[in-house]
Amino acid sequence: MPVLTHAEAETRARDLTVHSYALDLDLTRGDEVFGSTAVIRFEARRDCDTFAEIRPAALTRVVLDGRHLDTDLLAGNRLPLAGLTAGPHELRVEADMTYSRTGEGMHRFTDPEDGEAYVHSQLFMNDMQRVAASFDQPDLKAVFDVTVTAPPEWKVLGNGVATRIAPGRWRLATTPPLATYFVAVAAGPWHSVRTEHAGLPFGLHCRRSLAEHLDRDAAALFDITRRCFDRYHEMFDEPYPYDSYDQAFVPEFNAGAMENPGLVTFREEFLHRSAVTPAEKQFRGVVIAHEMAHMWFGDLVTLRWWDDIWLNESFAEYMGFQVLSEATGFTGTWTDFAVARKAWGYDADQRPSTHPVAPDPEAVPDTASAMNNFDGISYAKGASALRQLVAWLGRKDFLAGLNTHFARHRFGNAALADFLDSLGSATARDLPAWAAAWLRTSGVDTLTPDTPPGAPEGHWRLEIRHRGTRPHHVGVGLYDRAVAAPGTLVLRERLTVDIAAGTVSEHHDLPGPRPDLILLNDGDLTYTKVHFDPQSWQTLRDTLGGVPDPLSRAVAWNAARTLVQDGGLAPAAYLALAADHLPGETEPGIVSAVLTFCRGQITDQYLDPAARPAALRDLAALARQLLDAGLDGNRLSATRTLVDSACDKESAARLRAWYDQGAIPGGTPVDADLRWRMLLRLAVLGAATAADIDTALARDPGATGREGAARCRAALPDADAKQAAWQAMYGDDSLSNYLFTAHAQGFWQPEHTALTGPYVRRYFDDAPALAARRGTALAEQAGRTAFPSTAVSQATLDLGRTCLEGPDVTAAFHRTLSDRLDDLARTLRIRAAAR
Repeated sequence: MPVLTHAEAETRARDLTVHSYALDLDLTRGDEVFGSTAVIRFEARRDCDTFAEIRPAALTRVVLDGRHLDTDLLAGNRLPLAGLTAGPHELRVEADMTYSRTGEGMHRFTDPEDGEAYVHSQLFMNDMQRVAASFDQPDLKAVFDVTVTAPPEWKVLGNGVATRIAPGRWRLATTPPLATYFVAVAAGPWHSVRTEHAGLPFGLHCRRSLAEHLDRDAAALFDITRRCFDRYHEMFDEPYPYDSYDQAFVPEFNAGAMENPGLVTFREEFLHRSAVTPAEKQFRGVVIAHEMAHMWFGDLVTLRWWDDIWLNESFAEYMGFQVLSEATGFTGTWTDFAVARKAWGYDADQRPSTHPVAPDPEAVPDTASAMNNFDGISYAKGASALRQLVAWLGRKDFLAGLNTHFARHRFGNAALADFLDSLGSATARDLPAWAAAWLRTSGVDTLTPDTPPGAPEGHWRLEIRHRGTRPHHVGVGLYDRAVAAPGTLVLRERLTVDIAAGTVSEHHDLPGPRPDLILLNDGDLTYTKVHFDPQSWQTLRDTLGGVPDPLSRAVAWNAARTLVQDGGLAPAAYLALAADHLPGETEPGIVSAVLTFCRGQITDQYLDPAARPAALRDLAALARQLLDAGLDGNRLSATRTLVDSACDKESAARLRAWYDQGAIPGGTPVDADLRWRMLLRLAVLGAATAADIDTALARDPGATGREGAARCRAALPDADAKQAAWQAMYGDDSLSNYLFTAHAQGFWQPEHTALTGPYVRRYFDDAPALAARRGTALAEQAGRTAFPSTAVSQATLDLGRTCLEGPDVTAAFHRTLSDRLDDLARTLRIRAAAR
């Protein structure tokens, strides 16, 4: 199928004005196809040839201005419309469309627990054509009238208020102008909880089998929603622009959530059926605030082309963390961002696939290349850049510029230049220069403190060495060891320093003796790597847990993580740092992030395999210390680490006893998700059988249980189990995106390298072919989750690089695989340096 190029989109936007769509969907035709009729009213600005897009199972009728067109004219996904004359036109397209099993287009899911079926649309970025004929690009916005025929017992949700006009027949309220990728329909026997706020209907929706979990959380979810809604109205002059606000937790959703106007869709995992950590609970709130921000950033004012995805995602990412911290009791959002989320941006920005936050349009020539830019740079780095902009510009001027932007481009489209012009109306700062340095460049700057001689008497000299090209408005924390409380620090002073772009170093002469710790980027206002002078590092090594502010500790932990990845700190030294300072940590987000990095990248990637068993035993001991400390906020993270760190016959037998008893001494209660986690580890260690998995599935027969069973079966240390899992992943094209991922998560285990070794070469044949057959969503999972991460060798790297050169490698798989190969190369360097 041809992808849409930027040049084609520009031409079509010059040629056409699209006024309206009337969509009629028939969801009663079985579980394979649905009916789709689209009537598009548009105007040609001049005589021209153009095309609409549709990807049907069967194209049954095409009528242009009352004239029937030959349906055989459809070429791939393009329906040519030749010989248009300047003036108004009407296009009618009727088709049978295919339900998706990969979360793209109109996804259909049958609940294994009760047999009920549900469908929901996910049309980002160019998947409207999987549901109905359209001019599928973001700058041809139009109003939508949608009607739906569904089984009589179903409810239908959409962008506007849904009204049942007859048994099984629904009409959605006419929308304001929307980009095609925002159209949303969700249908099924939903369990719903409704309320009203600010004169608008608000709703929460989920599958019937999850009703008890939604009912338990509804009050909290509505409270976050109302508080964030009110906070946005305090900040923005433009009121919420749609007629309702529904939030649906939908099955087998690829993204975290999708900002459809009036109907935000979330992955079901955010409807917690089991215990979650405080960080996970807080992050759910961040996502709610993030998607609500999109009602202005993206929905009201939409990008013209996909080079400006930062105008959507970076803003929503920033606003999600900021608004949740301002409007609710979740006050640790920026600490979690600093210690966990920001690492996503740093990792992406150091790979060969890095790109600017706002790339030049020429760098995004088509939709396939644009999809590759939805990554840690567009989200985490972009949000960091905006946090820096607000610190440099001032919050008042920043918000004034945003409100000008919304007023100028209401229900329209805008690009980077438009945004800078709006922001410039509120400040005299040189915004184009700032944008050139921050948004048009890639890579990570590095800041390092030094204390050279030369200061006047009674002073000390702080020199900040700057490797990079961006200006930084940065906090510098000066800390002294607390004499009365060994192992802790006191803040002497927090400076604010402006570091000019392009400077190599600059110095400041400060009164008094030099502090024990100089912490650059204290407060985490900028995006940079932070290094340490020798005295500061030794102080931090002794007292990291005694840094008084959680956000400052998060900056230090993130710096330590970066040092490991850059080869400046041995993986074993990071584990020792965690063992020394995590037991007394009171910030749950820090505990969760550090344990995750230790148990994942440190033990399974960066350490020499011979050192892994001892490291796992040390991690288990650390988890036990955290449990003994008795802090409820850390208990679940510690319990999970204790389970995941079982590594030998003794710990496997202990874990098996806990599993059989349904309790972990000192740990959190064993709920459904923790039971599956325990069973997975037992399966990996050969302490569980296929019969155990069958029993567990009978106890938890729903969608999550089915995924847990697939994960555990793939993790069995048995040749037949591995072959069955491989066949399921690469030989069964009916496998859903979630079940594919579950099999992949179980398959590759460090304990099973002898069993999985023969599959490494097969991966580089089978995965690209799967990606070509099954599309973007599966391509990304095949490249990311199914990658043979346990085969850490130069041979694997060589096989992967050869695979990248293949002629049939899709863009989505190429990007994901190249990232994983870069991670593998980094792992090999770290292991070599540690020898």
